[in-house]
Amino acid sequence: EVLLQASGGGLVEPGGSLRLSCAASGFAFADYTMSWFRQAPGKGPEWVSSIGKDGGAGIYAESVKGRFTISRDNAKRMVYLEMNSLKPDDTAVYYCAASLRGLVTNPNNYAYWGQGTLVTVSS
Repeated sequence: EVLLQASGGGLVEPGGSLRLSCAASGFAFADYTMSWFRQAPGKGPEWVSSIGKDGGAGIYAESVKGRFTISRDNAKRMVYLEMNSLKPDDTAVYYCAASLRGLVTNPNNYAYWGQGTLVTVSS
């Protein structure tokens, strides 16, 4: 059974930080590009960040560049999203997802999705 289990969400004040984690099982994790998407209330899914199968520098949406950092640990089958300087506009359910091919910003190119973790940025 394929599982992507996201965790680490919560309520944080503007300017604060959170670290999201995503635990993967049931598929060849090291072969997949891993990404984070988010979906705010009443809006469609928004691509946030991706990291290649071998790790290294991630790529980011302009809205989070310089504030968020994606990383992965293939030995632990984990992907992370470090979020700093959080803003109210970052409020959303955050999903991790796995893709083998195609444009990473297109949610249709993802084979597996996690259940999401809610991040609320509010004072």
